[in-house]
Amino acid sequence: MMPMLTAVWLCAFAYSSLSQAHSDHDLYTQSPPQKSLSNDPLYYNDPLPLSTREHWMRLANTQVLYAHTPCPFMAFGTAIVNHTLSFLDPTHPGELICTGLNHNNHTANPILDGEIAAIENCSVILTDSRGPYKLSPQEAIQAYTDFTIYTNGEPCPMCASAIVWTGFREMVYGSSIAKLVQMGWPQIRVDSRTIFEGSWDLRRTKTAWVGSVLNNETDRVYEWQFQSHVECPKGCSRQEAGGRCLVS
Repeated sequence: MMPMLTAVWLCAFAYSSLSQAHSDHDLYTQSPPQKSLSNDPLYYNDPLPLSTREHWMRLANTQVLYAHTPCPFMAFGTAIVNHTLSFLDPTHPGELICTGLNHNNHTANPILDGEIAAIENCSVILTDSRGPYKLSPQEAIQAYTDFTIYTNGEPCPMCASAIVWTGFREMVYGSSIAKLVQMGWPQIRVDSRTIFEGSWDLRRTKTAWVGSVLNNETDRVYEWQFQSHVECPKGCSRQEAGGRCLVS
């Protein structure tokens, strides 16, 4: 088991600052708390409060702040969290290990989705000889079985497969693939549940998953890219009717 982090409150402070910086952006306005996930077919008997799930999903969703533009087209963000203490004490928020953002349009790496970027970032952090963990590669791989991956959009089949191979304890997502398709996003129409259910003999752990967490907020970062009637994010505009949102 990896060492416990001691910087939970620093993470919470950083998250608070991030939320404040984003408070004026219409796409990221916080919505009232959701009351139940019981209507979602991917919901399981979640041992943690919904407020904890929403906290980390909101952090994943606001990773687009670090994009290279105020109108990030591929607005897929991820946060990887250690909830070991949360499962012992549900009032404990958990510890942020790393984050990731879809950068495939900026790195010439077509598979660098948010989930893949986050896994790569965590692996570097966990094995850094000057970092807080100093884990061996074998220890880092084992550590993932204690982690939860939060992603603001349901993982595509590639990323869902990566989550299976990594062996996460949990996967939590916001907007579903079905919703992304409804909003015009081209997708490989295989949901993460199908990947998970078809991978039982490959998995080091039985990853639990929760869907549609905070989707009333995550949907908003995806609704303008393929729907020309939807207003662009602040700082961007459509240069012509039906055109893409570009920096104003």
